[in-house]
Amino acid sequence: MDLKDKVCVITGGASGIGYGIAKRYIADGARVVIADMRLDAAQDAADTLTAEGPGKAMAVEMNVTDEQMVDAGMQQVIDAWGQIDVLVSNAGVQIVHPVVDFPFDEWKKLLSIHLDGAFLTSRAAMKHMYKAGGGAIIFMGSVHSKEASALKSAYVTAKHGLLGLARVISKEGAKHGVRANVICPGFVKTPLVEKQIPEQAKDLGISEEEVVNKVMLGNTVDQEFTTIEDVAEIAHVFAAFPTNALTGQSLVVSHGWYMN
Repeated sequence: MDLKDKVCVITGGASGIGYGIAKRYIADGARVVIADMRLDAAQDAADTLTAEGPGKAMAVEMNVTDEQMVDAGMQQVIDAWGQIDVLVSNAGVQIVHPVVDFPFDEWKKLLSIHLDGAFLTSRAAMKHMYKAGGGAIIFMGSVHSKEASALKSAYVTAKHGLLGLARVISKEGAKHGVRANVICPGFVKTPLVEKQIPEQAKDLGISEEEVVNKVMLGNTVDQEFTTIEDVAEIAHVFAAFPTNALTGQSLVVSHGWYMN
């Protein structure tokens, strides 16, 4: 189970979990595409990863909610490297409000990035995977694909939706050798999570320390954040697994925050 010379597209790959997955794939000899809205950040990440090797990286500018940009970005990958073996649909945002105060434009923005982005990138990648005879699609879900938290109605809705999309792709893609799976991390201390701490403290009327210890880590078995490296290892397993035996599945990586 290795990714040597496999072409792996990672959306939101210039930072955070996406970059951690890219780093793990590069270490295994993969050719990684950093697809990000910020082309300069994507190029910096690609340059750094290529220097670390042994794999290679390239940058592609991509707004995952823009149909034409997604299709053009995937074609850019094909033109450069001739194939797409793995898609990691990782781009995402977090917006928190009580349901009664949730602005509709912010609801639509979050769902568009998570769900429209997952659909558009999957559709584009699958067309090339079908021609090549196989591939792996990995969605970045969350413990909130399984569970709910106050203030996160849009995020919870989106992450639940990814489970359904992965299962449909698994059924449609099986005869073409394409599998789809979902990683469901617990709280990973990325800028996305750091931003939530003061926001939730304000909305819940508690201290930032209580947000971390009670809301984020209170249900874990050891009061520990999940690490980017933890998530990247699971992303490697899903990408490198050789058969359809592992498809349509979700794996929670959360220090026991949620247990199936």
